[in-house]
Amino acid sequence: MRTITMQELVEVMKDEADIIDVREAFEYEAGHVPTARNIPMSEIESRISEVNVGSYIICQSGARSAQVTQWLATNDIDVINVLGGTNAWDSCLASKEK
Repeated sequence: MRTITMQELVEVMKDEADIIDVREAFEYEAGHVPTARNIPMSEIESRISEVNVGSYIICQSGARSAQVTQWLATNDIDVINVLGGTNAWDSCLASKEK
């Protein structure tokens, strides 16, 4: 399974990366990484056609996104799990504000 750190994702975002947030809609609506689109883990199978090869998969901590990344790999869709999830995003923002 391919992974990426939040710091690496921030660099990739400069190139308009495709980021998929697999948290439920209410979690996504409470706050998400800019440009991320929401496909909840509970809907990933029925919405698999919306997932692009090379997409970055994110959740709150990295656990759900790891499961989704592995499941997509079994369906021959190579995506990248974002380590630390939105928790890491929040930490990254907090460190930049200091």
